[in-house]
Amino acid sequence: MSDLNRNASVFGSGVARAGTAELDQGLRAFMLGVYNNMVLGLAVTGLAALGTYMLAVAGTSPTGKVTALTAFGQAIYLSPLKWVVMLAPLAFVFLFSFKAERMSASGARGLFLAFAAVMGLSLSTIFVVFTRESILQVFFITAAAFGALSLWGYTTRKSLSGMGSFLVMGLFGLVIASLVNIFLASSALAFAISCIGVLVFAGLTAWDTQRLKEMYIYGGYDGETAAKVSVYGALTLYLDFINMFQFLLSLFGNRNE
Repeated sequence: MSDLNRNASVFGSGVARAGTAELDQGLRAFMLGVYNNMVLGLAVTGLAALGTYMLAVAGTSPTGKVTALTAFGQAIYLSPLKWVVMLAPLAFVFLFSFKAERMSASGARGLFLAFAAVMGLSLSTIFVVFTRESILQVFFITAAAFGALSLWGYTTRKSLSGMGSFLVMGLFGLVIASLVNIFLASSALAFAISCIGVLVFAGLTAWDTQRLKEMYIYGGYDGETAAKVSVYGALTLYLDFINMFQFLLSLFGNRNE
């Protein structure tokens, strides 16, 4: 990112002579494409999660606690297949990383939406654990926080590149701590992980937004490449949103009793 910022002064004046108004219009269209793809992905995830839950659950108590599962629910929640469901989104992310450059924009968008559906399958467990009211409340809290942070990342003139490496290190720390807590099952460590996770992905939301903005300004993309990069950007911000939502839900969500 620091190299990109140094190059900004070299290419900035050339871009301005080419037409600032044209650049601004292109940037707005690019970022709108990013957000549209992201929102579409979130909608697919939400519908897939709710649909999976409805197909998996056969009965609930008056308080919302699951009392019976269908054969499908037993397969994805209780059998070894649950590990496939949990790890499938990660496999899609790796597939997207390896194939993105060789795919068309429409192919990248299709793969992203397929990933969003698989993520919904994996996230369906939140309806088993948490009340629907608290899920909805935390979703709107996340949306408001994400919108504010992304807007700040887009509009601020301050370079956020300095905190990027710090946030990435924090992300690796979160992954390691989460793996350790699988064996420790410590509620205190889980609480700390959730608090730090919210802060890390809040920072990543602003940083990724600024990074995407700079990628467009200094990338010189043609129409097809810009469309494909907008899908990549949507995936990046989508992951920031989903992770922040999950950490906030673990902090503030009300569990089914």
